[in-house]
Amino acid sequence: MRIVALIVAAVAACAQSSGPQQLFRDAVAAQQQGDDALAVRKYQELLKLYPEAVEVRANLGAALSKLGRYDEAIVQYQAALAGKDNAGLRFNLALAYYKKGALREAAEQFNTLETAQPGDPRVATLLADCYARLGQDPQAIAVLRPVEAAHPDDLAVAWLLGSALIRAGQLREGLERVDRVARDGNRPEAYLLAGQTALKLDEFERARDYADAALRLNPQLPGAATLRGTVLSYMGDTEGAIAVLRRAVEADPNDFDAHVALGAVMHNERDLDGARQHLQRALQLKPDSNLARYEWARLERTEGHLEAAVKDLEKVVHDDPNWAQPHVELAALYFRLNRQQDGERERAAFDRLTAAQEKP
Repeated sequence: MRIVALIVAAVAACAQSSGPQQLFRDAVAAQQQGDDALAVRKYQELLKLYPEAVEVRANLGAALSKLGRYDEAIVQYQAALAGKDNAGLRFNLALAYYKKGALREAAEQFNTLETAQPGDPRVATLLADCYARLGQDPQAIAVLRPVEAAHPDDLAVAWLLGSALIRAGQLREGLERVDRVARDGNRPEAYLLAGQTALKLDEFERARDYADAALRLNPQLPGAATLRGTVLSYMGDTEGAIAVLRRAVEADPNDFDAHVALGAVMHNERDLDGARQHLQRALQLKPDSNLARYEWARLERTEGHLEAAVKDLEKVVHDDPNWAQPHVELAALYFRLNRQQDGERERAAFDRLTAAQEKP
């Protein structure tokens, strides 16, 4: 997004002499020609003479931002706003924070603008992106819904809103929007997210088709081959799944999802050495992953390491008590170890969670 530069025709308010006026004209000309470093030097010279010149500070902030000197730009925008509150200046300040990566400060400024002029899709999408990157998806959704109603064909709004809805657990509503972005925008990353969401909904054929579309548009898209291999494993095409997932791991040895999926498939095929290799790698990549630890516990159970499997499953259900399947796996192990009371407790937890899932 372009930084709004507040360039005025003259600086007669600064001085009556021609020297400052010429210096200002030279700075503006340098800025317009893309020589922002020269513009910065000239604006700084001018500010030494007239530190209260709001327009000069605004232009200096724009030039500094173009050079990536965001901290300095922020200082100039803040000083300019102290002398003259202006929506363009505040937008530039918010954008400087945003590009610097100071998302909380950027969100504060964008929120001020959005409150003053609600419905601006440019401001709303940037504010929502700040919220999303801060992990505040409900706030992002609240900002984007009215903008989507006013701009139903805006794919940037649809993408941000759909992604936020998916992360917030509203899978079908989010998928509807991401599907539209994928098809209307022909965007492989949207097909990928749509496929990952369809997989969570157990719509395997749909997930496979999304994965295929993503790979047609970008065969090297990270995660697309992993998605396809994972879907094939769910659809019972074990041979095809292993082949695809192996290629994904070869292409990216740090592909966590591919290692987990490949380990799970190999475990099911009783290739325990291969499963161990890939699940160990997955846990190295993400030691705190419940999914990888769950698959590792299943492998430990198959290999007869029941106590170790119990400890790992206990950690999984502690960290994610609302995931039903580990409870029933843990219950079965407790019963095998003659821990009847513990087994009954975990089986009851599984029954309670599955009943709650069936209600909707």
